[in-house]
Amino acid sequence: MSDPTQPAYVYVSRQGPLDALTRQVEGAVRVAIDTEANSLYRYRERVCLIQLSVDGDNHLVDPLARLDLTGFMNALAGKPLIFHGADYDLRMMRSSFGFRPGGWVFDTMIAAQLVGYEQVGLASLVERFFGVTLSKGAQKSDWTRRPLPARELAYAAADTRYLPELAELLREELQHLGRLGWHEEACERLIEATAEDNHRDPETEWRVKGVSRLDRQQLVFARQLWYWREREAERADLPPFKIVGNEQLVSWAVWAAAHPGESLEHGPRLPRTCSGRRLRELERAIREAQQRPQADWPQRRVRRPAERSAPDCRPLTDALVEECARVAGSLHLPPSVIAPRAALTALSRARPHTLEQLMESGPLMRWQAELLAPGFRELLQREW
Repeated sequence: MSDPTQPAYVYVSRQGPLDALTRQVEGAVRVAIDTEANSLYRYRERVCLIQLSVDGDNHLVDPLARLDLTGFMNALAGKPLIFHGADYDLRMMRSSFGFRPGGWVFDTMIAAQLVGYEQVGLASLVERFFGVTLSKGAQKSDWTRRPLPARELAYAAADTRYLPELAELLREELQHLGRLGWHEEACERLIEATAEDNHRDPETEWRVKGVSRLDRQQLVFARQLWYWREREAERADLPPFKIVGNEQLVSWAVWAAAHPGESLEHGPRLPRTCSGRRLRELERAIREAQQRPQADWPQRRVRRPAERSAPDCRPLTDALVEECARVAGSLHLPPSVIAPRAALTALSRARPHTLEQLMESGPLMRWQAELLAPGFRELLQREW
């Protein structure tokens, strides 16, 4: 008997088989798709494997095999696509191949959230619906390696094996609950969101975990050290954490601020890889931080809930949160699915009057705004 967690698949690493797969995609009604990337092993993140299930067949396309993917990507763009957690996959396919879906996307994770399931991971849903326990052993694999081990290929193929049937089952549940339109709007919003780059803010990108406890002088060292780490990670094509971790970087900043002019030879313990040119660049970054005038030191940023900075909005925000929880409870959904707290805080500040203003101020999708508008209308007009 075949093992359902080890599905049969075709590994596509030559142009001829890829062209044949492209023709199969062109004739398909829909395609289930997933990707594996190299974010744990490289600085320049890219898609290293594309998994597809088409008409019951499972395929693994190797984009590192010098294939011409143009026709294949065009065929995919013209088809309804099924993902589980599409946000990351669509962003990675856009950055790696310039891919954008041309039509319908069905995200099974969003569907499970809107149905009301507490566990919405793919493994949990596959076990729930099909009684199959998927292996998680290859989640942290290096997908840039070639050849890929058979165990990792089987793991990858299983990621799309169940998606077509899972999508149909969840679609039926959404339709039964009258929430299919919610899902369609959520997926449309997802497609729009993944068409835009996540721009890095130079004022905040270097503020890693732990810097909030530093004073301004220590912050200037943390900032310079972060940029040093980024340069070294890019040069070595490694994730920044493999150069030095955030906790260690923060501790270096504290030491450097407390020991101006002292050599790192007498300072904190450095990784064995921090020698030669890399060590010289690190010392240069510390000297640059020491030379920064106090006017250039970063400001401390104490994180507070948004409503604390506007006390007059807090009572209204709390009332909106309570009403949102009531609506969510009546639908057997978590309140965050109806509206995140940040959106409710924004509404308490904007005080919108119309449904369109409610959608814009949140921002909220139309179905969210329509659910909340009846209970919110009186609250937003009341004096607080």
